[in-house]
Amino acid sequence: MSNKSPHSPLKPDGIAALTALALAVFRLNGALLQWGDALVEPLGLTSARWQMLGAIALADRPLTAPEVGAAMGVTRQGAQKQLNALLELGLVQTLANPAHRRSLLYTLTARGRRLYGRAERLWAARMAELARQLPAARALAATAALDSVLGHLSNSPEPEPENGS
Repeated sequence: MSNKSPHSPLKPDGIAALTALALAVFRLNGALLQWGDALVEPLGLTSARWQMLGAIALADRPLTAPEVGAAMGVTRQGAQKQLNALLELGLVQTLANPAHRRSLLYTLTARGRRLYGRAERLWAARMAELARQLPAARALAATAALDSVLGHLSNSPEPEPENGS
């Protein structure tokens, strides 16, 4: 009996390769969060808060909580929790949103910009070390592969849960 589905455009080796990629992404995500926590802890940040500051800093305009979440691949609720903490720390501020009265816009305060700049300098110094070991072409190829998978998943309907599993 073959384990190849007649309806699947993927060969079993393609499925295995994508499974290996997904598992590597899970491990990398965990490692990045742990590594990032250690990197920005001296600044009084966590990876999650640094991520939210980054979403706002890299945008060309103030963002709503759902936009911050979408930019960093987290839920609106997850983004909102971190934005509330950043607001209490004085690192972000809210602005009225003329397009939606109940969905505030978030922007960095001067303190938030300074702290994010310090975190980025720490990041750049550590990434310079890694860049000496990992050729840019490999990093760009990995980025392209991950962006391709993300595009496919983002444009596919969510899988239905199986009953009785």
